[in-house]
Amino acid sequence: MSDNNEQPNDEQVPPTDDATEAPEAGEPTLAEEAAESDAEALLEQMLGEVERNLVEEYRDRAARAEAELANFRNRVERDRAANRDAVIAEVIRSVLPAMDDLARAESHGDLAGSPLEIVAQKIRTGFARFGLEPVGAVGEPFDPNRHEAIVKLPTEGATAETVADVVEVGYTLGERLIRPAKVAVAAPAE
Repeated sequence: MSDNNEQPNDEQVPPTDDATEAPEAGEPTLAEEAAESDAEALLEQMLGEVERNLVEEYRDRAARAEAELANFRNRVERDRAANRDAVIAEVIRSVLPAMDDLARAESHGDLAGSPLEIVAQKIRTGFARFGLEPVGAVGEPFDPNRHEAIVKLPTEGATAETVADVVEVGYTLGERLIRPAKVAVAAPAE
């Protein structure tokens, strides 16, 4: 009996050059490796481009947010200043009747030498610090935006409408008219 443990002799394949050697099952070929390498490079390039685009987009968003914040701050400051001016104007409006009474008393000589003379002076000085300016003086041109004409007096020799008498002084706070001056207007005779 022959020995069954012996294995049959397989035919020997002669060795071949490495470049022409057939890959073993499951191993990629050189063409596949090159394609895979190109795909990885393309993927890296695409990821880099996406990353740059994202960075650019977020920088743009940050710049816009910063500009919006600056605009918001400016708007808040502008609104705060406008509210401050409105509050100051309202306080001044509420005190104007007392200032008018002090001015009338002063024009009649009732304040001279009294403690109220100093009080009136301090009130005027305090309001002047906020920018309160009187409107309406005899001889200035009549301006319907700043003066309220109570009476119109035809006057010989008058060439234009001017303030002939101030009945009640008006006031401005900066550019804002707090109260127009009540005046008598000298007008050219017709």
